[in-house]
Amino acid sequence: MSGIVGIINLDCAPVDRQLLWRMTGLMSDRGPDAQDIWIDGPVGFGHTLLRTTAESRHERQPCSLEGQVWITADARVDGRTDLIQKLEARGRRVSKAAPDVELILHAYHVWGEDCVEHLIGDFAFAIWDADRRRLFCARDHFGVKPFYFAQVGGCFVISNTLDCVRMHPAVSDELNEQVIGDFLLFGTNEDPAATVFADIQRLPAAHHLTWSAGTLSLNRYWTLPINEPTRYRKASDYVDQFSELLETAVADRLRTDRVAVFMSGGIDSSTIAAVAHKLLSRDSAPYDLRAFTTVYDRLIPDEERHYSGLVAEALGIPIHYLVADDYRLYERWDQPELRSPEPVNDPLAALSVDQYRQVSSQSRVALTGEGGDVVFRPSLSYLINLLKDLRLWRLVADVGHHLWSHRRLPRIGLRTRLRRWVVKNPWQFPYPAWLNRDFEARHNLPARWEQINEEPTFVHPHRPEAYQLITAPFWPSLFESYDPCSTLSPVEVRHPLFDLRLVNFALALPSMPWCVDKGLVRAAVRHILPEPVRLRLKTPLAGDPLVELLRRPNSQWVDHFSPLPELSKYLNRDAIPHVTGVTLGTTQSWSNLLPLSLNYWLYHQASTEHRSESEWEGKYDEANK
Repeated sequence: MSGIVGIINLDCAPVDRQLLWRMTGLMSDRGPDAQDIWIDGPVGFGHTLLRTTAESRHERQPCSLEGQVWITADARVDGRTDLIQKLEARGRRVSKAAPDVELILHAYHVWGEDCVEHLIGDFAFAIWDADRRRLFCARDHFGVKPFYFAQVGGCFVISNTLDCVRMHPAVSDELNEQVIGDFLLFGTNEDPAATVFADIQRLPAAHHLTWSAGTLSLNRYWTLPINEPTRYRKASDYVDQFSELLETAVADRLRTDRVAVFMSGGIDSSTIAAVAHKLLSRDSAPYDLRAFTTVYDRLIPDEERHYSGLVAEALGIPIHYLVADDYRLYERWDQPELRSPEPVNDPLAALSVDQYRQVSSQSRVALTGEGGDVVFRPSLSYLINLLKDLRLWRLVADVGHHLWSHRRLPRIGLRTRLRRWVVKNPWQFPYPAWLNRDFEARHNLPARWEQINEEPTFVHPHRPEAYQLITAPFWPSLFESYDPCSTLSPVEVRHPLFDLRLVNFALALPSMPWCVDKGLVRAAVRHILPEPVRLRLKTPLAGDPLVELLRRPNSQWVDHFSPLPELSKYLNRDAIPHVTGVTLGTTQSWSNLLPLSLNYWLYHQASTEHRSESEWEGKYDEANK
């Protein structure tokens, strides 16, 4: 994940070259292969490059095709062959080996701002069109790549790295209290357009931004479509089409011969590992595919070592285990390596940092199985709609097909729905009793809590739960947690199950039999994965590591932490109940640790020291030799 930065001085003053170099240099850890800047009077771009594909070997950014339109991008473009054919049909001469950033530039030259309608993949980019005096920026469909901007003090600043935007002297450190309120209520920021800093905004997923003649506009360019269910004549057609799309999604995210997979013993990540192995094995060239798994051997019952080991053995790939039993709550949270750009409620963040270090020593690209639980989520509404429409023949056929395939009736979520009628949402954080009353009233937090937790309005007639979950605002936040801005490791994490083509296909699947127990995925990996893994049903961990750690005597300090003075603006420290030595549910425990997590984040904000001017001047001098 390369680093990008841009500055536009709205008063037409020349961009400060040393400032732009300092902001670019701040991102050197995430882009260690090359750093460069480009300035044209009041406009300047910076870029730090992480090479992760064969096409990026000779890439340089910021770049231009003819000197008038410049780009800085953190992008992986999928479907390259199709895009190149479309561009050539419009008269563009495009090299098959062109880096992805050049494909985006070609698309902009052909379609202008509509170029995003022809791009798929993960991207965040900024384009300066000198002829039109226009800045055009875009973020990918699901928000995998971050994008931040600030319009303050007579300048416009953009970057995919939050601390880079903060480095500009016009950007203040004032906090956005509404986002602090969201964090204390839900553990996340529920506003996709806001950050914890008042001056800095996010470009939401599937949006583009245009600045021209002093006017800023943000527009959504894509919405997840709602399609009628796909009907094939033969069951094998579903499996074949899914297998083809999955291989395409994984292939577009490989494009390198050194790949890591975050692989548990579940069906999703194991399937990604198996497909990656199949694709890499087709070529006679050597490759390095490795699995990385976090396991618990003693703290809680955990079978991931066993099942992930079966997959690694079947595929013949190395697997690296990170044993998590001995990590302590908030371990090393006083160290700079545990500093996060925004507040996070992750008492075991050291575990994640160590795993990314483990991965980065082997590869720059890591694949995940994120998305399988939502993309293939079954829906009881599907059967209800068949009954309402009196399509009894279809109902009997679908249930019969599942019964014939699985030798049992489908698990379609009836018990889950009944449980939710009794308990509105078992994973919902309780409303905290420890909030500062003035803060609570100032931002009307009870109303905010009710608003976010109200029952969703389903819009998809056939797969309502899956559609609602895929479009939920927490996904961009989760993807940002995989970004080097958070992990502090030069590893680009890619999510094949969030491939746009695959998601569109999956949402048009009949819920039964293909989405029940991920029946389609299991059918596609028959004879590829070991049967115990292929047939293993989704099961949560038998215990919560956090709850277990809170029971240990060495965690009692959590109940007696010393708050920073700033914390009192948001909560009443004395009202926080003890979380150790008592019996609490998982959500109650996580909720009551939010104040401590915020306290640590505020500590890091107060203690952060920027690198010295002399160090940055040295980088500037070295880069300009």
